[in-house]
Amino acid sequence: MIARKTTPVKAPAKAPAKLAKPAKSPAPVPKTKPDRHFVTALARGLDVLSCFRSGDKQLGNQDIAQRCKLPKSTISRLTYTLTKLGYLHHNDESGKYRLGVATLGLGSAMLARLDARQMARPLMQELADFSHGMVSLGMRDKLAMIYVENCRSESALTLSLDIGSRIPLATTAMGRAYLAVIAESERTELLERIRGRDEKAWPGIRAGIEKGLKQYRDIGCCCSFGEWQKDVNAIAVAFQPGGGLPAMAISCGGPAFNLDAKFLTDKVRPRLVDMVRRIEASLGS
Repeated sequence: MIARKTTPVKAPAKAPAKLAKPAKSPAPVPKTKPDRHFVTALARGLDVLSCFRSGDKQLGNQDIAQRCKLPKSTISRLTYTLTKLGYLHHNDESGKYRLGVATLGLGSAMLARLDARQMARPLMQELADFSHGMVSLGMRDKLAMIYVENCRSESALTLSLDIGSRIPLATTAMGRAYLAVIAESERTELLERIRGRDEKAWPGIRAGIEKGLKQYRDIGCCCSFGEWQKDVNAIAVAFQPGGGLPAMAISCGGPAFNLDAKFLTDKVRPRLVDMVRRIEASLGS
């Protein structure tokens, strides 16, 4: 047998490998232009003044630096300047500062021009006497509500808060009522700022705010029963005072053993809602 000569089969040529397309460079993040009208030094000085709270008798430079999140050297220059201008008073013995007389002048002038405060006071006192609690009028300052008027019942134990006291915006009835009546754009911005302060606690805080907004739609007020402080109950209604002023809110609250949730919602709420409507009508807002 004659062996046949076989021709080796050539393997098919491999297709040339495709060159990977170069990855697109990420779009450059647009740089935010600095606000040339914003005076940073002035803002820092005002931050120093606003970090004093109603319960603070004196603060040192280290305390102020921690609250303002600024270097101590910067705070030292700011407190020196504010002392020279009379907005702070330096205690030579303790080496600490308290608010000076000049700040009292600013606050008094502002309160004297609040028509809503003068209009609301007799009605607030009437509700305080009925509820045996504390009735407060507040305005927003950053992420807090600050009391601009306060009325107490003489016959009952109430909270040890007064004009100038600050309470949280997110967890109190007064703060939630404020959030319920402002424009959605402002509310969204404030919620982002609240979230940025404490990402871990945010889900619970958000749930409380959403509950408060629903309460406002359903029953006309916001409630905080043990959510701000476990032994404190309160309800609140907000309103627009007009005259170019921001929204304000009125709350009624006190120790939980003195003001239970049912009494506040069934008995106090109708009176609080009616009172706020009367104030709005008087202000023409």
